[in-house]
Amino acid sequence: MATASGIPYEQFDCEDQQENLPKNDDAKIEEFDCEDQQEILAEDGNGRKLWSKVKYQLLEYHALPPFLRDNEYILGYYRSEWPLKQVLLSIFTIHNETLNVWTHLIGFFLFLFLTIYTAMKVPHYSLPEILRKADLHIIQSKLARCIPSLSNMPDFGKLSGEFKASLSSLHSLSSSLSRWRIVEYISNCFPERFSNIHHVGGAMFCLLASSICHLLYCHSERLSYIMLRLDYAGIAALITTSFYPPVYYSFMCNPFFKCLYLTAITFLGVCTIMFSLFPVFQNPEFRTIRASLFFGMGVSGVAPILHKLILYWNTPEALQTTGYEILMGLLYGLGALIYAMRIPERWKPGKFDIAGHSHQFFHVLVVAGAYTHYHTGLIYLKWRDLHRC
Repeated sequence: MATASGIPYEQFDCEDQQENLPKNDDAKIEEFDCEDQQEILAEDGNGRKLWSKVKYQLLEYHALPPFLRDNEYILGYYRSEWPLKQVLLSIFTIHNETLNVWTHLIGFFLFLFLTIYTAMKVPHYSLPEILRKADLHIIQSKLARCIPSLSNMPDFGKLSGEFKASLSSLHSLSSSLSRWRIVEYISNCFPERFSNIHHVGGAMFCLLASSICHLLYCHSERLSYIMLRLDYAGIAALITTSFYPPVYYSFMCNPFFKCLYLTAITFLGVCTIMFSLFPVFQNPEFRTIRASLFFGMGVSGVAPILHKLILYWNTPEALQTTGYEILMGLLYGLGALIYAMRIPERWKPGKFDIAGHSHQFFHVLVVAGAYTHYHTGLIYLKWRDLHRC
């Protein structure tokens, strides 16, 4: 049941209502008799309106249940145990979580747009064009390494000429298949493009999970526990998938190190998510440990970056991507530091309840870091399109 100032509906008497109702409604309070309270609420529309003002008012920090007490420097404008409908509608109202919800929700739609835009920019090839440009002798030499008996095939050059002569008939087949866009999908599914999609997907999951968490966690203690677990999983997913493009592209020609680094960061991400499932991880006194754990995951990315510089120290793309990765790390690190230190609200408690507190800066810096990493992925993609193994 929803509460007002921590007092349940059944225990909320006339004196409590007079303390909580707005001052400009004093005339109505004089008519509000305790014995006729239920009758007025049931029959009088104005009475119900007055009660709704009290029932869904924003609370101060000291009136919150323990599970909602996270930042003692934000003193007011809290929602507490509202019905789910009212919680959902509060996305369009002003409270201390409004900007937390919208900063990451806007970021989610930004990356959704970038995903669609990037997919539209992927080069499109027709099947006959791909086959016409193919050098079948090179294909034969590569296949012969795996299938030794292929080298004994008689007159492979004659087969090559006949195959190229048949491309005209394949063109009509390609046209018919294009109605279902099969050829387009197959020709665009190059594995070296998948890694950047992983990062964008991880960023979108993190941003959407964060927005949902900040919107819904005030509904109940159980839902708060679930939403915070989802939020921590989103952060771990963002950090983990941020490793995939640099590791995949940098070590595309070194499968051993590629698998080693990808396995290591995935293992760290899974361990972080598992650790975050413990209820004690949510307590305010573990705030610094939470930030340090995620910060440590990010710092572990120094190893593959240094390894990349050793291998490609004279490659312009390697130096350029490293610069962007340093900028991304600084943005994430600064956001984690501001979050852990509760700056600036710790300097003036209550001054930044609605706008300007640490969690909002943290959200903006996360979006900025993810956007920087998106551009880094595009540089990697262009590099590997021009210079393969």
